[in-house]
Amino acid sequence: MAEIRAETAASVWKVTARAGDTVAEGDTLLILESMKMEIPVLAEDPGRIVDIAVAEGDVVREGDLLAVVE
Repeated sequence: MAEIRAETAASVWKVTARAGDTVAEGDTLLILESMKMEIPVLAEDPGRIVDIAVAEGDVVREGDLLAVVE
């Protein structure tokens, strides 16, 4: 299982994937917004999303869990 964590403090602008979805390497899971810049969060490996740990509008800090892919 791979935990995907925030690389910077940001707001969750858009969640584009859901638990149970199958993703390929490079698929966009969600989009963060920081300092008016959109930061896509991508699947690092192919797999199935076990959990999306955030919702649109949430504020995350560096290191916070965003998603789990197996």
